[in-house]
Amino acid sequence: MKKLLNTLYVIQPTSYLYKDGQNVVVSVEQKDLLRVPIINLESIVAFGYAGCSPGLMKLCVDNGVSLSFFTPNGRYIARIQGEIRGNVTLRKKQYDVSKSEIESLDIAKTIVASKIYNQRGILMRYQRDYGRDEDVSEVINGLLKMQKNSLKADTKDSLRGIEGMAASAYFSVFAKLITQQKADFIFEGRNRRPARDEVNAMLSFSYTLLANEITSALESVGLDPYVGVFHVVRPGRTSLSLDILEEFRSYLCDRFVLSLINRKQIQPNDFLHQGAEGIVLTDKGRKKFISAWQARKQEEIIHPYLEEKVKIGLLPFVQSKLLASHLRGNLDAYPPFLVK
Repeated sequence: MKKLLNTLYVIQPTSYLYKDGQNVVVSVEQKDLLRVPIINLESIVAFGYAGCSPGLMKLCVDNGVSLSFFTPNGRYIARIQGEIRGNVTLRKKQYDVSKSEIESLDIAKTIVASKIYNQRGILMRYQRDYGRDEDVSEVINGLLKMQKNSLKADTKDSLRGIEGMAASAYFSVFAKLITQQKADFIFEGRNRRPARDEVNAMLSFSYTLLANEITSALESVGLDPYVGVFHVVRPGRTSLSLDILEEFRSYLCDRFVLSLINRKQIQPNDFLHQGAEGIVLTDKGRKKFISAWQARKQEEIIHPYLEEKVKIGLLPFVQSKLLASHLRGNLDAYPPFLVK
């Protein structure tokens, strides 16, 4: 099993990164604030426009460390990618499957069904902890039907329709899962670009972070993150990363955001209202969020398919390996991530 290394999150927008020997150095206004050996890192995520030196880019490429840049508000900008890993045979099979309506639809149906299954799991967990709620029960029953229908879909368009209806139903009762700070964290439905409330701001931020980690995981096993089976392939869009993200949204992101609110690890003063730009985390709020995100990645669970202990931060890598094994013909079907 792959070892879970650290992700270096550079939050201060004016930070500049450069190489010193085999170390990554973070500097602000020509003052060095942090020095980290490259061998301790799996990835670097920088929020800001100051950038980094060409020497650091090469250091990251030579050591297989992904280097990603986001705006201070958390919107993806770019990613440094080195030499493509993996073998030609695996990628050729991936491209063939992506072009095959039948083969790609089979995997897509599995992914969407698992997403709906995991959404149901989040709502059922709420009812176990807080008692039966009629609205939540109705959505749980509806999601079960949609889960079954997703496995019967005969086209990707019909599958996308089912996935969209399931997401709408799930988020229609999502606010009930906020049990603390309810007056401060009001959720009236999913919205993005820009986020119009604090809950949506955190959901979008967590999805962005996880999608970036999935991209790194797919590349590490030799798959092309830009060629997916469910999301439409577009220039610059990591379609396969977004496909795998669907399995994890509710378990890794939604539950995480709810936990931050309900445990009062994040407060209303950790956000900024920026008019047309919507609501974003402050630097302090982003630091709280990322610290908790890193801690969560260190926790261990029993993987539902492998039945082995796995750190949560390695789940994207595990699913990427399983998908690669299926494409190679070692597994009859792709086993999605299902929360028990």
